Amino acid sequence: MSERYPDERIETSRVVKASADTIFAVLRDPWGHVAIDASGMLQSVEGDLVAAVGDRFLVHMDRESYGDIPDLKEYDVTVVIEEYEPDQLVTWSIIGRVRPPIGHRWGYRLEPVDGGTRVTSVLDWSHARDEWKERFPIVDEDGLKATLGILERAARLGYVRGS
Repeated sequence: MSERYPDERIETSRVVKASADTIFAVLRDPWGHVAIDASGMLQSVEGDLVAAVGDRFLVHMDRESYGDIPDLKEYDVTVVIEEYEPDQLVTWSIIGRVRPPIGHRWGYRLEPVDGGTRVTSVLDWSHARDEWKERFPIVDEDGLKATLGILERAARLGYVRGS
């Protein structure tokens, strides 16, 4: 357990000056995740727009760009949608080379507010296998905030699939 994150999760929010459906269009698109990633790890994807729990897409990663594990460079992960409520919520788990999977989840909650939509980014490793918990957070709160800033730009500039 981290002293900074005793509940083993990070949540950070930003009011994005766009409608929930516009923001959700970015979040349900696998290419949208590449477009808004502030870590530099997500390089490209294969897969269709997600529309339901259980949908999957493949992400080509490059951990070298993040710089935290020198021997880990290019690899692939499968994103599995765990929760899906259009224009409100999307969460996913990751299946990678580690078996059984680590058990962490990422996601976004959207809530209409005056001036736009409050978008909350979540990294939850509370259900991760114990032997992996000491490696978290993978991306810290500043990284999640940076991604929310890029999401704001993508939504306001009219994100187009694959751009």
